[in-house]
Amino acid sequence: MENENLEQFLNKVVLGNCIEGLQKLPAHSVDLIIADPPYNLSKGSNLHFERSAKLNGMGGIWDKRMLNWDNMPFYEYWQFTEAWLSEAKRVLKKNGSMWVYGTYHNIGVVNVIMQELGIEIINEIIWYKRNAFPNLRNSRFTASHENLLWAHIGNAKSREYTFNYEKVKNGRFPEDSLKKYGKQMRTVWDIPNNKTSEELKYGKHPTQKPLRICERIILASTKEKDTILVPFCGSGSECVAALKLDRHFIAFEIDPVYVAVANKRIEQEGANKKQICLEASI
Repeated sequence: MENENLEQFLNKVVLGNCIEGLQKLPAHSVDLIIADPPYNLSKGSNLHFERSAKLNGMGGIWDKRMLNWDNMPFYEYWQFTEAWLSEAKRVLKKNGSMWVYGTYHNIGVVNVIMQELGIEIINEIIWYKRNAFPNLRNSRFTASHENLLWAHIGNAKSREYTFNYEKVKNGRFPEDSLKKYGKQMRTVWDIPNNKTSEELKYGKHPTQKPLRICERIILASTKEKDTILVPFCGSGSECVAALKLDRHFIAFEIDPVYVAVANKRIEQEGANKKQICLEASI
């Protein structure tokens, strides 16, 4: 399949399988990838529910249906992860980087496959969620963090990825009790997982990320006008954050319900930016 022109995908949420979508993008064409893949919480157990369920190790009641995308036998999940990471490596620029979310359910698979593909891990970030759900069964410690792997396609002799060191060192992050102004940002981020009413205005996704963590990732590892790839768009938090920070995005989402939610949020952000520009010109 020949690669299609990148321009037709810019600032759009494309409905479809992300692997097929990635195959249409030119090699070395995006500056940053933010991936929030399925965590495979049920691991092929054929668990199905219509409204809510208690998921072991995830702290509380999750309102979601366990769909096929989050319910794969281990070998299928391995193949799926290998396939999308291979394409992610192909489309990432030499000086770009990627961030991948996960928990203990899947982050080990992502880590090993990255090493297998020659993707060098720069850092592992622990996202501490001080307002995490309690463990309702009282059978284990409360799950209060997620993992992020920050990686690039270079090696020890060729580390060209963007890192805005001064911005994260001297930036102000009032929500983070661990980050002190003028001090190096560490690998544990204290970022509340609560979303504002504006973020949930058009609906929510079961693994929706707050804008504040998306914005931090983008500020740390891109420049203005860079292009950010979002393979698993969900409700579009990364896309909204990209627009707020004057970046472009390309997004793929397999569920039409969430494509609609993401598009409404993106349209609202565009309206907000136009209003800000109009007011500034008066």
